[in-house]
Amino acid sequence: MGWAVILLLLVVTATGLLALGRLPRSLCELTGAALLFGVAGYAWQGQPGLAGDPRDARQTAPRFDEDMAKLRRSFGEYGEAGQWLTLSDGRARQGQTKDAANVLMSGLRANPDNPALWVGMGNALVAHAQGILSPAAEYSYQQAMRLSPEGAAAPYFYGLALAQSGEYAGAEKIWQNLSDRLPEEVPLQKQLKANLAQIDRLLAGQSGLQGR
Repeated sequence: MGWAVILLLLVVTATGLLALGRLPRSLCELTGAALLFGVAGYAWQGQPGLAGDPRDARQTAPRFDEDMAKLRRSFGEYGEAGQWLTLSDGRARQGQTKDAANVLMSGLRANPDNPALWVGMGNALVAHAQGILSPAAEYSYQQAMRLSPEGAAAPYFYGLALAQSGEYAGAEKIWQNLSDRLPEEVPLQKQLKANLAQIDRLLAGQSGLQGR
């Protein structure tokens, strides 16, 4: 089937160039050679026997991380902030990561001093960038830490974004500072210690590679 389509296109293209393009006879041979060269290239590298693999936009959309949203909500999201974050999560579940961030932008215009919204914005921007910590996301986390110096959500998710971006040393520093100031009985300590242990292994692996 693939070859039949190629030959049909070749005939249609040649006919169109000769009939509609009105090429002079001196260029007919050059045009024919160019078309045959294209067919030869397809014969060399083309694979007409492969089955088609159509993609739906929903298949390629970023997946919403329900565990991340659940963890974020565990830090407390009340009042208007909770409404904006819930609406943003709804957009993100549909793969509309840009819209999810835009929803939070609207929320921040109405509540510029809400640290939970700034944390949500940081997470939304990281999700939109497929796990990369952008300058805008970093600014969002820093704003949340400035507005709530004693809060745990912003440094935790900031460290997580750094780790996802491969900045392990930065993540370790932020998580260690957070762990040092939280009481041992706080449930988050268990997750922090597990994360720090994993970071230590990753950094040790990097050091070993550099030594080699």
